[in-house]
Amino acid sequence: MKTTGGTDDQKRRAAEAAVEAVEDGMVVGLGTGSTTAFAIRAIGDLVADGVDVRGVPTSFASRELARECDIPLVDLDDVDGIDVAIDGADQVAGDALVKGGGAAHAREKVVDAFADQFLVVADPSKTADVLSHPVPVEVLPSARTTVAAAVSDLGGDPTLRRAERKDGPVVTDNGNLVLDCDFGEMADPEALAASLSALPGAVEHGIFAGLADVVYVGTDDGVDVTEL
Repeated sequence: MKTTGGTDDQKRRAAEAAVEAVEDGMVVGLGTGSTTAFAIRAIGDLVADGVDVRGVPTSFASRELARECDIPLVDLDDVDGIDVAIDGADQVAGDALVKGGGAAHAREKVVDAFADQFLVVADPSKTADVLSHPVPVEVLPSARTTVAAAVSDLGGDPTLRRAERKDGPVVTDNGNLVLDCDFGEMADPEALAASLSALPGAVEHGIFAGLADVVYVGTDDGVDVTEL
């Protein structure tokens, strides 16, 4: 369930503002999505200028783009820490996010939570007063039916995510399926996150509550920065 909205200029402004936090010698988490792609390209420019940066990609897509930009890559297991993670969001409300439009939220959450600073980059179409975007839930293929039933019991409406250019469902980099679960407006994202995390067969969900440190929202004439 990829989200659309916002202009490339807005996304680029947000991404480039966040990349200003990247310094020589840092390990940087490389998120997934159209806005984060601008950040990866900006980091590639730093590397071309001689800045020592190593990247930890969160998906096949971010890995391939980082390679195109000649960013040295390392696996999460090979570093002691991540200084900064830069990632996008499908929706932002305060310090809570919904992610997973690119079906990479399991790996993204590990990298973003491990980082000393998690910087969110977005355009104005992704901001909201209350989270209401459908929550992606990555599930084991054999648990799709049972997890869907449990989501319904929690008040959600689960839909199996279908691939756009082939028959069948979306398959994550981890070999799992994705249920997009519509809960409407989420009055308590943290409580819902805890309930989803407790479901047997649910690998990871797309509610990122209390993880972000700074949110950069690109506008037509600048960047709105919110420290959390």
